[in-house]
Amino acid sequence: MYQDNVILCVSNKYERKYYLNPDFDQLPQPVKDELKSMCVIYTEEIGGILTLSFDDDGNLSMTTDAEENDLLYDEIGSVLKIKQLRRQKSELFESLETYFRVFFLGEDE
Repeated sequence: MYQDNVILCVSNKYERKYYLNPDFDQLPQPVKDELKSMCVIYTEEIGGILTLSFDDDGNLSMTTDAEENDLLYDEIGSVLKIKQLRRQKSELFESLETYFRVFFLGEDE
């Protein structure tokens, strides 16, 4: 059982890096590609750091962070973009939550 949040992936505008947790290597390649594309585009448009993680109940959350001196980080745009992604990618996010609950938390579908 997991006690803390489990990071799915992170995109970092400052370091120009994308990270996918190796625990999720078994995801289908199209899903991994979609996650990478979505996260990198988000940080290119908004700036900062975007983290997708699961809580101990298997709920997927999207959190953002920005360096204190980052004047280009779009805080309002961040909130709006996350709402947009939640609408547009709801099926993907629901599938990821189901995947996490079944394969990581050991729940039945």
